[in-house]
Amino acid sequence: MPKMEKVAYITGGSKGIGRSIAEALLQEGYFVAISGRSESIHEVGDALNSRHPDKVLSIISDVRNFNEEQNAIGQVVSKWGKVDVLIANAGVGHFASIDELTTDQWNDVIDINLTGVFHSLKASVEELKKNKGYFISIASLAGTNFFAKGSAYNASKFGLVGFTQAVMLDLRPYEVKTTTIMPGSVSTYFNGNTPSEKDHWKIQGEDLGQIVVDVLKMPSRTLPSKIEVRPSFPHKK
Repeated sequence: MPKMEKVAYITGGSKGIGRSIAEALLQEGYFVAISGRSESIHEVGDALNSRHPDKVLSIISDVRNFNEEQNAIGQVVSKWGKVDVLIANAGVGHFASIDELTTDQWNDVIDINLTGVFHSLKASVEELKKNKGYFISIASLAGTNFFAKGSAYNASKFGLVGFTQAVMLDLRPYEVKTTTIMPGSVSTYFNGNTPSEKDHWKIQGEDLGQIVVDVLKMPSRTLPSKIEVRPSFPHKK
């Protein structure tokens, strides 16, 4: 691998935002590792490699398990020698009134959306420090705007925003840049949605891919540490 080419690791890379970010970075010449919890991640990797030969590594890893994330980072370093960029994108949502929300649903959301990001970063932080890299978390406007039936999701995303901003201060002395991106309504498969024409007004996956590319191209002296992004115009029902 030529010395100057960058390596990115993206969690939750099988579809939606994660896959769109992977495709955007591949277009920019990155080597890209994507992870997911099921075998389907390899199908996605094969599809991306068909268009970008030898540029994609697919890894089965559950962000809830720190050892699996350590293993994933180890696979990336073994294949390409380094990790320059971590994009923590894996996420789930369970939405119910607090009297109906189950403990399993609460734990699933917190363990993936918040603790999972800690695991991914903890597993890769020494690589990022060594390479003066970049950590990007995909949060949500639900990290600043609360809503009914959102207690678990709000808690996870409020926590993720706070976590990422504190990490930004921790890592600045090592010249590691940190950004959290907080999208509003996005056309993805999240929460059982199937993207279709009905989602035309929403942010598209490729839009977020472009934002990540733009952030990574930002002059080194400038850090967009927190980015809110929403559909330009409200949905007309």
